[in-house]
Amino acid sequence: MHQYLKAIGFSNIQTKNELAQLLKKTEAECTRQTIVSYNEEADYCELQKEYGQGIGITLCGEINEQECFEVDSYFPYFEGSGITTYEDVMIERRIAKEEYIGICEDARVGITLIFHVQNGIEYMKERQLGLRQEYNTTVTLSGLALSGKVLFPISKSEQQVKDELKNSQNRKQLLNAARNGDQNAIETLTLDDMDIYSKISRRLINEDVFSIVDTYFMPYGVECDMYSILGEILAVRERKNTMTKETLYQMKLDVNELQFDICVPKKQVLGEPEIGRRFKGTIWLQGNINF
Repeated sequence: MHQYLKAIGFSNIQTKNELAQLLKKTEAECTRQTIVSYNEEADYCELQKEYGQGIGITLCGEINEQECFEVDSYFPYFEGSGITTYEDVMIERRIAKEEYIGICEDARVGITLIFHVQNGIEYMKERQLGLRQEYNTTVTLSGLALSGKVLFPISKSEQQVKDELKNSQNRKQLLNAARNGDQNAIETLTLDDMDIYSKISRRLINEDVFSIVDTYFMPYGVECDMYSILGEILAVRERKNTMTKETLYQMKLDVNELQFDICVPKKQVLGEPEIGRRFKGTIWLQGNINF
């Protein structure tokens, strides 16, 4: 059972029989169907059913010679909004399933972003048309969270905000130069990191880490597309799962200048999310590649 079904309002699904009934309902009442030529004996198919605004379940599988759909895998999804990154994306197929992960490097985050591709069947179509594995396009990221906490923002003066923005821009330029092999940029970044580490170590003696660190984006656990995040809330709205009537929070976050939406059950959020406050939690990162 996919644990992130709870993130879109299916916390009532506890047994395999209940899951089977949900998947049957998704197949019978699907709101979107996409088929791509797979091999001589079968076609590959994705069925999607919406269970609320921007949320739903995707079934993946084959349509055999008898025109029967055989489910191979499924996953809950949450559709984000806007454009999250313009960086080049590399797409790789998972080993055991006809599912794909996207890989891109964004200087704003400082790490390689790995995410589950929501529209893998569209990528399969593009590949048949001759699309390269590494593709210059845009990506809309989104995240599913099982729980989270709301933190107050860090108090900053106008000058501090300007200084942080300037430092962030300088760091991005240095990172881009370092990627291209600039030795001076690499040395400067190394010295900056050492200086930051020293400053934080001194401040942690008398301060809480969340009063020092404004936002962060870090890999979490052993799954490559799981991340621990802390981000500023830019927008928040309540939505309901149309089947279970569970209330969900859908929030747009700014995490290390990366903006994307997340979805989390309201009852699992500690605190009251409001614009300007911060959300802390663990997300399963998804992405829609805009071909």
